[in-house]
Amino acid sequence: MVKKSLNNPIYFEEIIDRISKLSANSPGKWGKMNVSQMLKHCDLVLQVSLRKIELPSINIFFKGIGILTKREMYVFNNGIPRNMPTFQKLIVNFECDFDESKTNLLKTLIEFRKACENKTLPNSHQLFGNMTEKDWEFLEYKHLNHHLKQFNV
Repeated sequence: MVKKSLNNPIYFEEIIDRISKLSANSPGKWGKMNVSQMLKHCDLVLQVSLRKIELPSINIFFKGIGILTKREMYVFNNGIPRNMPTFQKLIVNFECDFDESKTNLLKTLIEFRKACENKTLPNSHQLFGNMTEKDWEFLEYKHLNHHLKQFNV
């Protein structure tokens, strides 16, 4: 089973192509966000890996669940469950401009790719614990894939 990652140029381009297929009226299959909000949310999540957004500390119980979830995703190569809770800073429940959100996400993706190449990604995450470059590249792909599936691309 292939473990897709944003470090692989083929899968990076796949994500870019899928984002380009979205339109301002792309319908979601689940969840509360519209497509513009989803793009903004994905941009914010990527900004965590670039140290532009700092997440608050969480209690040891939730961190343990996060670490186990990360391992489970590696072992079973499964996706992210629908309607999973997220950090308050990453919730987008306000109106967003589609074109601006899409443009910003694409720019942040390119920044992420450069950070991968330069090996400057953080060595930890508040939920997932210790992180390697490989962890970031894999989990960020999983997150984007989850939300792009949400909007049928």
